[in-house]
Amino acid sequence: MATSRDVHVEICHQEIVKYDLEIKALIQDIRECTGPISTLNDFNAQVKDKFRLLRLRIQDLDQMAREQDKESDKQALLKEMECHKKQMLSNQTVWRKANLSCKLAIDNAEKDELLDGGDTTRQRKVTKENLAQSASGITESLMSISRMMSQQVQQSEVTMHTLGTSSRTIQEANEEFKSMSGTIQLGRKLITKYNRRELTDKLLIFLALALFLATVLYILKKRLFPF
Repeated sequence: MATSRDVHVEICHQEIVKYDLEIKALIQDIRECTGPISTLNDFNAQVKDKFRLLRLRIQDLDQMAREQDKESDKQALLKEMECHKKQMLSNQTVWRKANLSCKLAIDNAEKDELLDGGDTTRQRKVTKENLAQSASGITESLMSISRMMSQQVQQSEVTMHTLGTSSRTIQEANEEFKSMSGTIQLGRKLITKYNRRELTDKLLIFLALALFLATVLYILKKRLFPF
């Protein structure tokens, strides 16, 4: 029967998968975006929000892993959490590349419009504004990705420290088990030796008693039947 903790872990898994799929869908929308730059910025805002929610769910999974009673369950959840982190970092890289590709395509399209004629002054003004907005968006996206990757690196360091601590704990438990096994084996040898000593003592007591009885009988015989 599934416990409340197991249910929470399963819900966390489902939400992580959901946000991962939503991020992939938004990245595909960015790839197919032809402009204007405001539309691209809207897509990026949605992606940032999805990454924020995904990061929170991964942190929840990390916390649930640390609260597991069994070491095997803890290690299994930590391994799954690391896989989700790697997938998120991969999505961030793909998102960055899609952004750069889309903004380059929008810039090229605006340059083509300039070559087609029209109000040159107005088109230059619009192009400069779009270029400035595009550059600002790229800078903001790169800074956001850099911050997220830094956070993931820090979380990975914490996880590696936890794994190292768990490994040392298991090793210490194994050494303690070996020590207890040696103590038990020594105790078994002492008990066997004691049993053998007890058997020897009983045999000596029996022989002493037999000798005593034989001596008593011999004395009685001499006194009752002197001839």
